[in-house]
Amino acid sequence: MAGSFRDLVVYQKSFALAMKIFEVTKKFPAEEKYELTDQIRRSSRAVCRAIGEGYRKRQYPKHFSSKMSDADMENTETQVSLDFTNTCKYITHEQYLELLENMEEVGRMLNHMIENPEKYKPKQ
Repeated sequence: MAGSFRDLVVYQKSFALAMKIFEVTKKFPAEEKYELTDQIRRSSRAVCRAIGEGYRKRQYPKHFSSKMSDADMENTETQVSLDFTNTCKYITHEQYLELLENMEEVGRMLNHMIENPEKYKPKQ
């Protein structure tokens, strides 16, 4: 098992995704700064935060599953914001599909963690 939350593939993928979102949002219109830009950045980063927080409490399966569920919720919130960015044409459709695919992969990994918390318990 991984020694740190940073060693988890799901953390690495969600962190990389948050950084991609940061880069694409730099080009969003100024009028979106306090609505869509800030919101999609916050929710994408919250995925990483929840993974880190949950990993620290992995000896408690219910708490761990709850935090991974929070991460999944934030991932879904990011997807909704991504839908708006696509519809408003702030990103290309190709960027949208790539980001969406990455988010869905993170979601599948989080769901595995939610359903199998015992696999992440620290070794005694």
